[in-house]
This record gives sequence, structure tokens and C-alpha cells, in this order.
Amino acid sequence: MADYTTETVTTTVHRWIVPTDGPHGAAAAEIAKAWRAAEQAYRKGYDLPQDEDLFDNALTFHPEDDAIVISFTTEGAR
Repeated sequence: MADYTTETVTTTVHRWIVPTDGPHGAAAAEIAKAWRAAEQAYRKGYDLPQDEDLFDNALTFHPEDDAIVISFTTEGAR
């Protein structure tokens, strides 16, 4: 008889979308607001204290046609 386990993992992508002004990009203040909000959500999602440093790749920044997107993923077994 085979001996194995199975699981299903659900991945959630959390995104903060900062609109850009065409070729002029996005305002630094708007990026900073989204960055802070994403960092707080990351800490909450991973139960990290405020004074703990985040990994360098905890949040990722992606340029899109009309926005800059800050994101991270969480996974959970179901």
C-alpha cells in the first residue's frame, strides 16, 4: 500500500497599485504611502513585529504601462 499525503496550497497576491502620470512616473510621496501600507500588511500577514527588519525581497516593485505595483504573496494550506 502506498504511503503519502496530499495538500492544496492557496496563494494570495497582495498588490498596491500606484498610478503613473505617463512618462513622468509616479510621485515619490505616493510610492512612499503605498510602500508603508504594503510593509504593514506584510508584517501582519507574517506576524512580524514592527522592529524586525524585512528581507530584501519581501516586497517587489513592478513597472506596468500606467502604474507601479508593489506586491507580496502569502500561502496557506487548505
